[in-house]
Amino acid sequence: MTTLLLATAIYLNGVNIDGVRAQSFEKCRNVRIDEKGDVHLDCPGYQVEVPGAAAPAAASSKATPVPTVPVATASVAPSPTAITKHYFLVSEQKDGMAARYDVDVFVNSKFVRKVRAGEEQIVLDITRYLAPGTNKVLFAATKRAPAKPGPATSFLKLIVGEGESSGAQVLIDNPLLECKRTAAEIDNVNEEFTVQAR
Repeated sequence: MTTLLLATAIYLNGVNIDGVRAQSFEKCRNVRIDEKGDVHLDCPGYQVEVPGAAAPAAASSKATPVPTVPVATASVAPSPTAITKHYFLVSEQKDGMAARYDVDVFVNSKFVRKVRAGEEQIVLDITRYLAPGTNKVLFAATKRAPAKPGPATSFLKLIVGEGESSGAQVLIDNPLLECKRTAAEIDNVNEEFTVQAR
């Protein structure tokens, strides 16, 4: 005899999203069904936004998942002034294929690009993804199979900073954050940073 279990509630990163329809979540780290039949989705890079956020009773039925980095919904609103600086994502690798990490880069809930182990250096202007004031940058690093340790001297490093481009060259004059994964590590790692754009 086949037993059919019906979930009593669905949670995305700990927030109830009952009533949500026609949504898909890519690269969830974990899906768990608890003893009550509730489904728990652990999906880095997503946050639940409650439109209006008026009545708590209505929040569970109107919650809409949006691909944002996992931060509190009551974040400080960015200043209305325009960004005058330029911001760049730069990759650096030393024997990146041995490091065996691919990194998905998100800026303010938007997927920017995947940086793959062993690929050529990336220099990417990410200013258009930023808003004046506080911004969130998420690096979701995934170890390629087989996940076995290697030398710590093999690495993939990502830097975000303020800079200027001149022809084919970019000068980073104010590094703001750095994410580094080495071959000695074997776990998938998500790192979130705050960047103040000005």
